[in-house]
Amino acid sequence: MNKAALFDKIEGEQFRKDSPKFNVGDSVRVHTKVVEGDKERIQAFAGLVIGIRGRGLNQTFTVRRISYGEGVERIFPTHSPRVDRIEVEREGSVRRAKLTYLRARIGKGATAVKEKESALSAASKKKKAAAAAK
Repeated sequence: MNKAALFDKIEGEQFRKDSPKFNVGDSVRVHTKVVEGDKERIQAFAGLVIGIRGRGLNQTFTVRRISYGEGVERIFPTHSPRVDRIEVEREGSVRRAKLTYLRARIGKGATAVKEKESALSAASKKKKAAAAAK
């Protein structure tokens, strides 16, 4: 067995089975396990995904949110056992791979990303427009 096959076998066991599909621009809620003394609890961090980097087990993503008027960013490893689950709250439509320009913005502009239009929402908008035209 060569080295590459051995690495693939070891990495394959450690991948997250419930890997969520999210992209840059999506609003997510990341539930992480926090250990305090001998107790363990789940803490949520909700925000906007501003970047994804790496491949395989080394993949990480950066989540940014505004907390008390101050921008807070956290970098999470995608396949870490400390990350309990990742929920996609809203899918965003962006034209960039990294949204670092949001760091310079304040207020609502710091989180303003257009929502991705699904086929269902586009069809309902057409129905509303047709009903308004009558």
